[in-house]
Order: sequence, then structure tokens, then C-alpha cells
Amino acid sequence: MNEAILRISGSLDLSTVLREVVDSARALTGARCGVITTVDAGNRVQDFVSSGFTPDEHRHLVGWPEGPRLFEHLRDLPETVRMPDLPAYVRSLGFSADRILVKTMQATSMRHRGEHVGNFFLGDKEDGREFTTEDEEILVLFALQAATAIANARTHQNEQRARANLETLIETSPVGVVIHDARTTKPVSFNQEARRIINTMRSPDQSREALLHSLTCRFPDGREVALDEPGLAQQLRETTTVRAQEIVLSVPDGRSVRMLVNATPIRSADGLVESVVVTMQDLTPLNELERLQTEFLGMVSHELRAPLTSIKGSAAALLRPSPELDPAEVRAFHRIIDDQADHMIGLISDLLDAGRIETGTLSVAPEPAVVASLVDRARNTFLSGGGRHAVHIDLPPDLPQVMADRRRIVQVLNNLLSNAARHSPDTLPLHVVAALDGVHVAISVSDEGQGIPPEQLPHLFRKHVGAAGGDPKRGAAGYGLGLAICKGLVEAHGGRIWAESGGPGRGTRVTFTIPMAEEAGDAATGVAASRSGSPGEGRKSSCILVVDDDPQSLRYVRDALIPAGYAPVVTGDPRQLSDLVETHKPALVLLDLMLPGTDGIELMQRIPQLADLPVIFISAYGRDETIARALELGAADYIVKPFSPTELMARVQAALRRRAEPERFRLGELAIDYERRKVTVAGRAVQLTASEYELLRLLSLNAGRVLTPEKLVRQVRGGRDAADSTGVRTLVKKLRRKLGDDAAKPIYVLTERGVGYRMAADP
Repeated sequence: MNEAILRISGSLDLSTVLREVVDSARALTGARCGVITTVDAGNRVQDFVSSGFTPDEHRHLVGWPEGPRLFEHLRDLPETVRMPDLPAYVRSLGFSADRILVKTMQATSMRHRGEHVGNFFLGDKEDGREFTTEDEEILVLFALQAATAIANARTHQNEQRARANLETLIETSPVGVVIHDARTTKPVSFNQEARRIINTMRSPDQSREALLHSLTCRFPDGREVALDEPGLAQQLRETTTVRAQEIVLSVPDGRSVRMLVNATPIRSADGLVESVVVTMQDLTPLNELERLQTEFLGMVSHELRAPLTSIKGSAAALLRPSPELDPAEVRAFHRIIDDQADHMIGLISDLLDAGRIETGTLSVAPEPAVVASLVDRARNTFLSGGGRHAVHIDLPPDLPQVMADRRRIVQVLNNLLSNAARHSPDTLPLHVVAALDGVHVAISVSDEGQGIPPEQLPHLFRKHVGAAGGDPKRGAAGYGLGLAICKGLVEAHGGRIWAESGGPGRGTRVTFTIPMAEEAGDAATGVAASRSGSPGEGRKSSCILVVDDDPQSLRYVRDALIPAGYAPVVTGDPRQLSDLVETHKPALVLLDLMLPGTDGIELMQRIPQLADLPVIFISAYGRDETIARALELGAADYIVKPFSPTELMARVQAALRRRAEPERFRLGELAIDYERRKVTVAGRAVQLTASEYELLRLLSLNAGRVLTPEKLVRQVRGGRDAADSTGVRTLVKKLRRKLGDDAAKPIYVLTERGVGYRMAADP
């Protein structure tokens, strides 16, 4: 026994430990077979280890349908038991004894510090006798050893998992992490980002060790310290925590990198610094961002300064003491002020759109539209705004309709026409053409002007791009803001945008795509009308409301929904949720768990409109308790961030399929026609009030599931009197009476005492 206990205690591999326990206990008690089952915190079986059974007997035992129920009974026995006739005992519980493979059995639970971790069973002594008190003592002793070994193995597994997670987190962190030995000052560990920063400073033939000896740190107070200085060891040993200190790391040839550094000493039990963890963030991207922001502000300032100068000059001319102006001159000055003010309003609108695109809150409302109409409106807007170029339009007569937010696509076309006009002489025309592109329609705007160098084409739609290569007389804004807004609007429709140019002096073509409104087969035949034949109507995309205070998440989810044919409405303000549901009537709601001042679970309980909508939670919190709480409140699903667009679409489609309301319901003689709101029993029409019908509809749509009075009152009464469950009981009584349902033995509306109500599923 001592040797067996030493072997059990000497391993942290759980399967090895459990096998050793069973085999040793069998050897010491003379048992023919044994089984150990381990359970998790929810008493669910995790491991099932058997010994002494043939492969066929093991499969026979595992495949027994009544096995889990019998195990639950044996698991909950309060103490160690010995059973001289196990088949008879099993039959007394109402189970079949056909699969019982042993005559006698002894069993005990395994506990560690009061926590139930599993059960231990031994069956059939090999000499045919019953198990003795001594056998029971051996069983209990091994159960104690097994429980301790199981707890140790689980602790070891958890520690290994936590260590692996921590190492992965540190290695993949976007911040560099270096661990220094305080005694030798040598770095002993670099993560991926730290290695990248160090490698940018290395010469091609220089080793990392040689580089570290040549590095110099310059601190904000002007001090410069070489990493190999003898005094650095003392500084590391005496260091205190450093937070957000900027340092410059340099090498003798002049190359340097500016970093934001944090340092944390790790001390031993006696207070001595053993190591120092240094984190460093490369500030080069931030410097580039600051440069781009400065460039963008300069571009915007120039754009706003030009109309302001015209307005200021015209107003000054009108106000200046001078001989009386000719009425025609006065009208000209007033027209300049009016035109330039409109121009400023347009610029400010563009800036607001650029901000919405950047934060992911820009939304569009696509509907079927005729391409020719959109192009014509854009041309009229361009010409009425002072455009001097001729606009040549070439559109195929059988071009299908597109799914477009009319105002936004006209804005895209007008921006492209204005941009082309800025970079082309007034005497040369602009061209607008369109053609089918798979399931999209591609629309192009081209000019015959100065063209774009090939190296600038990939960066053309970034909002920070200036006028490099452009005509300085036409403004410093160049291509930047207008094309960046076009890109955001086109992508919000589920399309894409790109530019082509043969080079300087050879013109530029900008093309964007919009999804077709018809199916591919209809588009190929050139059908431009909707399925119903009405020219102004077409297939509506399902509206999905997305509520998340993270702009990046909003953009990510929106960009996943649009290509799949959905019409997302996004918001970061939970206070708008109720109004948006009322206004847009979404088919589904994607709701973040953690929101400013509230959380998604509270909103589920507080906003009655959510009770009758499929709600999918999207959250970075993946705790089982939180997910269970959300699902208990009626959430259709729960997605843990990060997730892929494919997973999101699969879960959204599954929730919408479950949401689809059937046309009819039948249970015995009860029939419900949802479309006509007609209820009959044995062919007899039943007249119900609106509340009674809604109660019956909810119970029938959830047939087989129990609905609590609180949930019913929220959905039936729209959130009014949410605490009044007596109102639901009264409504149920009236409904039963009209259906001819006996309250003592109901057929249709069943009561789950202490829980709620349900309808039986139609067999």
C-alpha cells in the first residue's frame, strides 16, 4: 500500500494517477474490476477510467442509456456503501439490470477539502465473497489519495495553462517587454516586439550582444547611460517603479528610436531586487500619426480659408465707404458670399462624414434605385454648383437597379466629378460610364487631365493624402478628404472603389461598385423593375441594429453585415436603443455586454421592445455564468470577441431562421392562423382580446418551453406593470375559459408550478 501511495503521489498526469489508483485498490482488495469517475464543479462527468473489464464490457457499460441516471443516484449517496446484490438494488430503483456486470459492489465519493471531485467503485471480489470492512477501509484510503492527486493534477494543469496564456500574451504584445537580471544587468528575455525594436538598430553583420554593448539611453533630464556601464547594475538594484518615461535609444552611427518606457522591479522575499521588467513602446507610429494630423489640419485650414477669404473680401467691398456701387456689382458680391457660404457648409458636412467614417458610425439606408437617375442627379448638382466641364454619360439601356442610399451615392458621384474637374482643364469633358461587374454594377468617372503618378494610386483614398503631384493653384487639399469620404460611403454599401491612371498627362479613372437589387439571373436579362413590378420598390434588406461603444467593433460588424446583404444601423449610445428599435423595426439586435452607464443584461430587462426580438450579445467577457444569465433572459445567442465575420454571419442567420414565424400552429383541436390572427377550436372561431391573443401567440411560438410570468408580462403588456404577475394569471384564466381548457387538467396552457406557463409541443 505504501508503495502504491508513493507511485500515486509521484505523478501529476491525471490519467496515470487514476489508472494507478484503480489497479492498486483492485490488487489489495481482490476486486475483479473498478471504475473511477471525476466530476467538475457542476457535477458533470469529466473522466471515466475503468480497470478489469474487457473492451466489449467497457463499451457495453459506457453505451448504457440509463447509465447517467444511475450514476447520478450513486454519486449522491451520502457515505461509503457496500452492496451484496447490486442487480437487485438497481431494479429496486426502477432501472433495468441487464447491463449490470457485477454482483457485489462497494463505492465511495472522493472529496478534497470538502469539494466533491469524483466517485470510486470496486466490483466482485475474485473469490466470490462479499467485500469486508477491511476492503472498505482500503477503498476509502485510496479514495482520499486519489482526491488529493486529482486536486494536485488539476492545480498543475491550471497553472500550466495560466503560464502558457501569460507567455503567449507577453510574446504577442504590441509593447516590447525585456526582463533584466538585476545582478548582472544583462537582459535575459525579449518578446517579439522588443526583438523587432532591437533589430531595427542592428547593422546587418552585428550580433545582438554586440549591439547591446553599443546602445546608449538618453533620459528626459539629459542623462546618457550606456547599457554596459558598470554603474548601471547598481541603478537596477536600487531602481523604483518607473512610469511613462520617454527615452531615446541610440547607437554610435546616429540611428535612434524614441520610446515610452515603464520599469517594474521584482523583489525577493528579503526585499532585494532580483530582476527588472521593462516595457517599451515605439513612438515612431505616433510621430507619423502626429505628422499626418498636422498635414490634415493644414489641408482643412486651407480649404476653409479660401471661401472665408472670398466672403471677407466681398463683405468688405460692400461695407467700404466708396462711391455708390452698381446694382450688378452688388448682386455679384452677394452671389459670391452666398456661393462661398454654401461651399463652407459642404466642407463642414464632409468633415463630419469623415469623422463618422473614422469612428465607424456612418450608416446608410440602401433601397432599389435606377443608376441613370442617380447619375443625372449628380450631374445636375455638379453643374448647378458652378461646374464648367461638359459631362458625357454612357449607360447601357438594360442596366439593372442597384441597392443604394440615393443621397449618399449622389454625394459620391458629385465628389468624383468635382475632384476630376479640379485636376482637368475646363475645355476637356468628364466621362461617366457604367457596366455589369458580376453581382455588382461598376460606375466610373474619368477625366482627360494631368493624371496621377503610379506610386500615388495605392494611397489615393487616405484622408491625409495631400496634393502631391497636383496643381498647386487648385488647392492644397489635393485628392484627400473627398476621396476618403467616397471610399467610406462605397464600402458602407458593400462595394469597393479604386483608381487607374496611365501616368502624368494621361487622365484618371475612378471606379466604384454597388450591389445589384435583383438576383443574378434577373440582372443578366436586364430586368430593372422589382419583383412586384413597381419601379420604385424592390427587395428590402433585413435591418440589424448594432449597439457597441467601441468604434472599431462597430465598423468591423458593419463591414461584415453589409456584404451579406443586411442593412446595419449602428450606435454607440445605449440611450438611443429604444428609439432606434421603434424607428427602424430591426429583425435582430447585436448588443454589447458592457456599455457606458449600463450593460446589455440590464437593457434586456428594462427595454420591453427587446423582449420580442432576437438579441445576440457580443462581448469580450466569456464567463459561463454571464453567458448563462444572458441566455436565461431570452438572448438568442452569445458571441465572445474576437470572432470572425464567418462566425458572426452563421450565428445571425441561425437566429433569424429561428425567428421566422410559422404560418400556422396546431395542437389537438386548437389551430392558430398567425397571418390572419385567427384562432379556432374544433373548427369554432374563438374571439380573443389583443392581450389574450398575444399571450397565446407567445406560448405557441415557444411550445415546449416554460415562460415566466415576468417575461410574459413584459412582452404582452409592452413593459407596463412588469412586476404584476397576478395580471398574467388572470389573463391565463380568461384564455383557458375561451379555449374550453379545464384549469384542473389543462390541455393547451399548462402550469409549471413556481416557474411559469407553457404549451405542449405539437406531437
